Amino acid sequence: MFVISLGGSIVVPDQVDSAFLASFRDILSDHLERTSEQMILVIGGGAPARRYQEAYRALARQEHERDTTLVQDWIGIMATRLNAELVRHALRPLCQDPVVYDPTGELPFTGRVLVAAGWKPGFSTDTVAVHLAERFGADTVINLSNIAQVYTADPRVDPEAQPLEEVSWEEFRAIVGDEWTPGRNLPFDPVATRRAAELGLRVIAADGKNLENTRAILNGQKFFGTRIGP
Repeated sequence: MFVISLGGSIVVPDQVDSAFLASFRDILSDHLERTSEQMILVIGGGAPARRYQEAYRALARQEHERDTTLVQDWIGIMATRLNAELVRHALRPLCQDPVVYDPTGELPFTGRVLVAAGWKPGFSTDTVAVHLAERFGADTVINLSNIAQVYTADPRVDPEAQPLEEVSWEEFRAIVGDEWTPGRNLPFDPVATRRAAELGLRVIAADGKNLENTRAILNGQKFFGTRIGP
């Protein structure tokens, strides 16, 4: 079984990328036609999350400043749920069950694909993906985003940052830190990182827009990206 954390930045980079979703659906459908596997997709918030969070920050009253992080998280969660509903219907009839909001609750899985969204404040959909991998016994999470590889530091800030083909959980935790900030653009969120390390999961980080690369990952072939963990 594959668990895929699909970044909202490639589902809705500005407007909904319908052409990408159609091609992504074709790759998943082709893979599932040739195998007996099931697949779990966890969908991020993308541009709607960022825009509504920015609007809230501009509108928030100073006396409510202590609540800003919590509210931004909930706004981001609602954006993931909207995106996930779109993806779920785009994947019918492969996806027959409702969008999952709580990965610890009762989870019917009657189709070939199960779609999930944001759960609760304090982390991103990456953490939901880790919970679902644990729940269904998957050993790998495929993290598809607008980040093609993990770097030793943020390459937008540090010109000396180097791309990594493989990185241990200990090294990766040093890169992403331990604190979650809503809207922060990371290869994998810190809360998900801690849990994935505890479980001994493997995470593959790759460019979600590179559809042939995604096909190679699903087929167990050579791919461009970063392996995190064991």
